[in-house]
Amino acid sequence: MQQRVVISGGSSGIGLAIVERFVNSGHQVFNLDIQPSSNKTLMHCDVQCDVTDHEVVKACIDEIAKDGNIDVLVCNAGAHMSANIEQTDEASLLRLFNLNVKGAYSLTQASLAHMKSQGGSIIYVASDQAIVAKQNSFAYNLTKHALASMAKTTALDYAAFNIRANAVCPGTIETPLFHSAIERYCASSGQDKASVVADEAKMQPLGRIGQPQEVAAMVAFLASAEASFVTGSLQLIDGGYCAQ
Repeated sequence: MQQRVVISGGSSGIGLAIVERFVNSGHQVFNLDIQPSSNKTLMHCDVQCDVTDHEVVKACIDEIAKDGNIDVLVCNAGAHMSANIEQTDEASLLRLFNLNVKGAYSLTQASLAHMKSQGGSIIYVASDQAIVAKQNSFAYNLTKHALASMAKTTALDYAAFNIRANAVCPGTIETPLFHSAIERYCASSGQDKASVVADEAKMQPLGRIGQPQEVAAMVAFLASAEASFVTGSLQLIDGGYCAQ
């Protein structure tokens, strides 16, 4: 059965893998992003949208819903920030919160109005940092815990409408954001990138870094009828990191 899927931040990384998964499975996909897709064959999915703007998000969702149901919402848009609380100025905190949390809030609120009549699945792309803390990750960790909370409260509040809400919690995944973070660390520390990447892989019990397609597979499962009794859950995809 074809689903109509809305995903935010689907132009690269984990988001792009999710878009590709749904498109390749024959679903109709709308990628809400400020950047065009890095996969040029998928640019037909693109909807120009700044998810930090509440009114813009509502207008985009309402326009999509004019032509049919919204069956699946994937709140994926987000950014990373490495800093402890003293190093985090107010502007940086608000900027990260607006993208990672307010964006998901706006998308969820706008989509629920259209999902309530027929049910649906909402999936938040959180992080293993919704489960555990990591050093120099004050603001990022805060936002990912907020997404975990959003999944659980939305699951309870909208279960009566057959709307399920879950969060996927990826660990270390090889994406452009991952490589950018490693490169920034190497620039400040003077370490070799290949060595740092190898060390990251060794930190995972499975001995490797995860791939975006593995996260996309979990998202596709949560969106499917096979997960019809799964709601309010936090699904780790971390190679066993949080089990240590």
